[in-house]
Amino acid sequence: MATPAIRMFRRLEGLFCVYKPSGVHWKLVRDTIETNLLKGVNATPSQPLPQEVRFLAQPVSETEGPKGLTLCATSVPVLSKHPLVTGPEFQHIRVGVGHRLDAFSSGVLVLAVGNGNRALNDFYRTRVTRDYTVEGEFGTATNDFSHTGKVVERSTYGHITQDKLEKVLAILQGANQKALLMYSNIDMRSQEAYEMAVQGLLGPDGKSQPILTGLRCVRFQPPNFTLEVQCLNETQKYLRKVVHEIGLELRSTAACKGVRRTRDGSFTLQDALTHHHWTAPDVMQAIRQYHSNKKTKKYSYTQIKDSASQPPEESAATTNETSDETAVGRI
Repeated sequence: MATPAIRMFRRLEGLFCVYKPSGVHWKLVRDTIETNLLKGVNATPSQPLPQEVRFLAQPVSETEGPKGLTLCATSVPVLSKHPLVTGPEFQHIRVGVGHRLDAFSSGVLVLAVGNGNRALNDFYRTRVTRDYTVEGEFGTATNDFSHTGKVVERSTYGHITQDKLEKVLAILQGANQKALLMYSNIDMRSQEAYEMAVQGLLGPDGKSQPILTGLRCVRFQPPNFTLEVQCLNETQKYLRKVVHEIGLELRSTAACKGVRRTRDGSFTLQDALTHHHWTAPDVMQAIRQYHSNKKTKKYSYTQIKDSASQPPEESAATTNETSDETAVGRI
């Protein structure tokens, strides 16, 4: 029979995401969540102690007979099963981490509990894209491409316009689109390539160089600018380097002021738990919501697939029958 702690742990198994703040290492985030989950699981009410029958000596009263002791069968709790003796029921809960964020980045960080780690491995190997908001500043170049690094060069930026910036972004995105096709290892003239492109599954086969699948400027207020980036197989250091290279292409310099992940696959900022919600009940609710959304998407995909496989004539006949029934109902 499963204990309350085990039943609660089973409801915690799955995927969820949190918001990792800037300046905090992802290991500290994982360790904090592991500790909170352990406290929540072990705080569940424990089962009553099992009873055992023992023969205990009891004194005999003077009215019943001569002085002495007699054995009496008594039911007593088994103290060896007491939580103060056995300790907490769960000593460790494994929390897995998906696509990591370095200490200076923030945003969506996907985690897994229990059997969810197997789903996390599949999620890690799939060709899901991630969205970032990258902030840059023209005029300086640093040794690590971030605004906190050592300044190695300063330059002017008055000649940079938004049109020039967007032109450089378009060239950079075009070069990455060619790399995406090159790493796909699929004949671009085949039907398979067309179907994968329609479904959004066209991507590198296995590990490849970082690829930018989308790049656009959402804010331009010199010397500051903000980019929205969609990418595969990236690192946050690579995104900072992209900002540096954009500055060089514009005959200037640029440093990255911040990197924030806004989406990792199907997980978005709306799904991310903030620091005050890294507790067992909130994590359980987030995992339940993820499973619910997953079933809804699977059901919707099945409906679309069935309607697509239905012959056109049959579909038209069904539509006509439905319209006739509606007309009759109105009459």
